[in-house]
Amino acid sequence: EDVDIPSRRVLITGATGLLGRAVFKEFNENNWNTVGCGYRRAQPRFEHVNLLDSIAVHDIIHDFQPHVIVHCAAERRPDVVEGHPDAASQLNVAASANLAKEAAGVGAFLIYISTDYVFDGTSPPYKETDVPNPLNLYGKTKLEGEKAVLENNEETAVLRIPVLYGEVERLEESAVTVMFDKVQFSNKSANMDHWQQRFPTNVKDVAAVCRQLAEKRMLDPSIKGTFHWSGNEQMTKYEMACAIADAFNLPSSHLRPITDSPVVGALRPKNAQLDCSKLEMLGIGQRTPFRAGIRESLWPFLVDKRWRQTVFH
Repeated sequence: EDVDIPSRRVLITGATGLLGRAVFKEFNENNWNTVGCGYRRAQPRFEHVNLLDSIAVHDIIHDFQPHVIVHCAAERRPDVVEGHPDAASQLNVAASANLAKEAAGVGAFLIYISTDYVFDGTSPPYKETDVPNPLNLYGKTKLEGEKAVLENNEETAVLRIPVLYGEVERLEESAVTVMFDKVQFSNKSANMDHWQQRFPTNVKDVAAVCRQLAEKRMLDPSIKGTFHWSGNEQMTKYEMACAIADAFNLPSSHLRPITDSPVVGALRPKNAQLDCSKLEMLGIGQRTPFRAGIRESLWPFLVDKRWRQTVFH
């Protein structure tokens, strides 16, 4: 019997992570032959590959011969990067450079996921052509990663994105969803940053952009270089927390807006808004309204199960 195996092959790194899972699902559900790789949480669903092991990386790419590689794996927690600069540089820069070389070797189109933190946040919105000036080591390692992949493979796309949220396995997986406990436990007041302007972006939307970019690229080899994608609702963490409370009919009076710039941890840009018009002009994009996306992401973590039943039954 003839089995229709999709001829388009995509390899996703970091497929166990918040973004990687969404990217895997998006390609897999849209008729791509999809292989995901991960490290600590890989088995049994994904291939176990240590991206710092150049032989393992070479082998999976040469065995699978992907047309597209979406590189989601990274150390993306700014405060962790500050504490472990060498390990972060190994993953964010050296592994990315090697992946770009291997992609070039099989003619694969690499999409390298980068960040709005390559900008200092002083003059938004930022176009792809604006000069980066990262404030923290995380932004610096991701910018070095961008340069490394483009140097090793000029057929690469760099996709810069801001703070992500989506269907999490644990609330701590996203800087947006991690606030849910503070929102739900309204018996004690919670300080919330009301200084940094963010643009929360649903991983499903980023996944759709990656697939659309890959499919456009299959038809048009000029699709390469740097691109920006982001949600278009500007919110501080305090405003996100209030929107989350509102989405679940929870009180928000215990949430306290803090308008000073944070004094602990890695420096953050005040407003690194990304201009997304380049992708929009290509007809690429998808945006889920924050309230709808956050409700879908967080309802399994609701403490008050009665609410769940009234809304979902």
